[in-house]
Parts: sequence; structure tokens; C-alpha cells
Amino acid sequence: MLERTGLPNLAGDAFERPEPARLAASMPTHPPRILLLYGSLRERSYSRLLTFEAQRLLDAMGAETRVYHAHGLPLPDDAEASHPKVVELREAMLWSEGQVWTSPERHGAMSAVMKAQIDWIPLALGAVRPTQGRTLALMQVSGGSQSFNAVNQMRVLGRWMRMVTIPNQSSVAKAYQEFDEAGRMKPSSYYDRVVDVMEELVKFTLLTRELSGRVTPSLIAEVRPQVSGIVKLTHFARADELSCSRSDEQVALAGARRPARDRRVDEHQPPLGQRAVGREGRLPADG
Repeated sequence: MLERTGLPNLAGDAFERPEPARLAASMPTHPPRILLLYGSLRERSYSRLLTFEAQRLLDAMGAETRVYHAHGLPLPDDAEASHPKVVELREAMLWSEGQVWTSPERHGAMSAVMKAQIDWIPLALGAVRPTQGRTLALMQVSGGSQSFNAVNQMRVLGRWMRMVTIPNQSSVAKAYQEFDEAGRMKPSSYYDRVVDVMEELVKFTLLTRELSGRVTPSLIAEVRPQVSGIVKLTHFARADELSCSRSDEQVALAGARRPARDRRVDEHQPPLGQRAVGREGRLPADG
């Protein structure tokens, strides 16, 4: 059939025609599981306060939430993957169906604390990423005027991690003015935007969590988190042949093989290398 289409470079066993019936999925009834990360270790961290405000909203919207605290997390590759904080982070990633990343803007970019958490997510399985198919909402705080450098950079990172990054986002300027002494966010247009972002995240998660493994033409790798923090590959199967979901004991991760358009006749051709993304900044940061 592929010869008749004039596409001889496609691998026949990898090519599929998208069909509506293959994308149909029953809606799960359990609360959406949302993991929240923030990128500061300061005692009065505005990115943490904003994260807690988002958690309260998500809880009110019926989500099950976890906040990961990066205190004690070693620098990437400065410890073994069996480090307790690394194991905690990786297991939380596998547990989640959606995520919220909140970072201060430091030197025009996300903070090192924020980036270090993402860099601990294993890429040892090649194209398989524990974040693939999960929804993602982005927020940032700034010490000066409103900026979008950190959320824009995290958006690039979310795409690289193959996450479904929602269109809406939040940037809170002069964050030190937006929280009271008790750490609660004051009423403002910034707060209204946070409400909108969390609502959109919950809706996207509800709509996509059972479909994420079927949208990308890929195989599913069945994996289990190990005590060592390393994800173990057990076998491959077609996405639509698996009867498991993220609510099961076994966790399905999409992307175990490359899409058909990326398959090469020469199987010895080296994979594309990763590209580093950097940004220069101009505004002071607020943690």
C-alpha cells in the first residue's frame, strides 16, 4: 500500500492511518492527579506561595494534588539515582497526570532549582519520558515589572519533555506586593489569571489523560518505578492493545518508538542530538 502512495521511505509496519475509532476512550472517574513543582528554596518564597495558592484552587476543583519540595535534592549527576529525593521526584512524576511548574525569573530565565528538578527526570530509555502525554501549566513570579522569560523557557522545556502544555499561563509581577503576611495571595487580576490557568489545566487533563497514549503514533513501554529510582523497561506493546492506565499499578509511557515519519531505512543512522536552549535576561528575580 505504501508503494502506491509514493512514500517508499516509510516503514510499513510503523505506518498507521489515524482513525476516530482508535482515539475513542472511556472517561476515567478518579480525580485528576496533579504534581506541582516550584523553583526556589528561600524561606519566604513567592514561587512557593503561588504554588500553594494554585494547589488550593486545584483541590477545590476536585483534583488530587502533591507538591514536591526540592530541599535536599542534589545537583543533577552529583549523586546516585537512588538518592531519596530523586526517588521521590521520579515516583511523583510517574504518579501524575498533569503538572504545574512555577519558577522565579532569575537573570531572565527559570531558576537553577527549577531546572535541576527537570534534569533529574531519566532519559536513559531514549525516546521514553516519564512526562510524555501529561498536561502542564506554567507560572512565574518576578521581582520587577511583568516578564515572560521564565514561562517561555519552561514552555520550550515542556515541549521537549513531550508534555501537553496548555495555552494559558500566569506571570506575577512585583510578587512581594501580591501576598499578605500570612502568605495568601491578595485579590487582583493576577489572582484571577491563576484561577483561569488552573481551571484550564484541570479541563485539559480530564480530556486528554486517557488519550495521550493514542494521539502519538507510538509504542507504549510498560514500566514500574524501582527502589533505586531507575525506571525499568519490561516489554513493548501497541498503545491500543494495553488495558492499563495511569490509575493502574502499571504505568504506561508513550513514545517508546519513533513515529513512522522519523524512521530511517538505514537503522545505523545516529539519533538527532539534543539542543541546548539558553536565554539572556534583563530583569531582577524574586524567589
